[in-house]
Amino acid sequence: MLNFVPMSGNNVSHETGLPIKPVVGIRRLKEPMIAPLKTRIFTVANQKGGVGKTTTAVNLAAALSMGGLKVLVIDLDPQGNASTAFGIDRIINEGVYEVLINDLPMANVVQKVANFPHLEIIAANSDLAGAEIQLVPTVAREFRLQSALQTFLLAKQNAGQRFDYVFIDCPPSLGLLTINALTAADEVLVPIQCEYYSLEGLSLLIETLTEVQKRLNPKIILSTIVLTMFDSRTRLANDVAENVKKHFPQQLINIPIPRAVRVSEAPSYGQTVMTYDASSPGAIAYMSVAREIANRGGMPINLRNETA
Repeated sequence: MLNFVPMSGNNVSHETGLPIKPVVGIRRLKEPMIAPLKTRIFTVANQKGGVGKTTTAVNLAAALSMGGLKVLVIDLDPQGNASTAFGIDRIINEGVYEVLINDLPMANVVQKVANFPHLEIIAANSDLAGAEIQLVPTVAREFRLQSALQTFLLAKQNAGQRFDYVFIDCPPSLGLLTINALTAADEVLVPIQCEYYSLEGLSLLIETLTEVQKRLNPKIILSTIVLTMFDSRTRLANDVAENVKKHFPQQLINIPIPRAVRVSEAPSYGQTVMTYDASSPGAIAYMSVAREIANRGGMPINLRNETA
């Protein structure tokens, strides 16, 4: 079922110089997605860059929101690509930097994503690039995000506005920003591009995750792996998929995201592919992955494998 929501005006992105196309319509799903029993907090991470990490975070967030679930995205990457994908001008907005460095409450910087009634974002801004260095001498530096997020989520829950999902988009490194994200989350979602080097990035992330479990956050687990930029015509892509399935059968969502031009184009126009071209193969795949994540939220993670 498609409901069309008009949006006035054509803005130009400060980031790309391209027009931010209006979101013509939001696809509201005929069958709502299953809500988890409590807020699920995901850190979306991979030490290797260019694997579709931000693309996965924003499209899953948008898809779950279309399924009627309340979703928060935290853009912890200084590049601010998640903010751009939601049409947020990160140059003029306060965001997660002020939360981490200046102790500004998240409630003061959270923004609603236009035309998504259930989706909100805490944006990155240009100051975030210096946060790694500024955090070094800070007391309890690894827990800054966790403390602010838990305070915010509790206040929302007490007000009857509980979030179902939180996605923290990390930079492609394992510095203090990523450590803050791993400390604040319950689950790690790893996008893996179907190439050899992505497997190396996964190995390094698992080593870091083990250290975080020992010293900072014993409850965090690697719960979800998503294959991105999948090209079924190549032997390498299929070999990587089989390798991941062999070693992580429960964590892998066996719905690969195809390599698709529309997925790459969408952020240039201040959108996710879910609104830019909802009928494209990339959008359909992300919607299917989102529904599988929702299905797994209330049961053992290997029991269901449905698509949207």
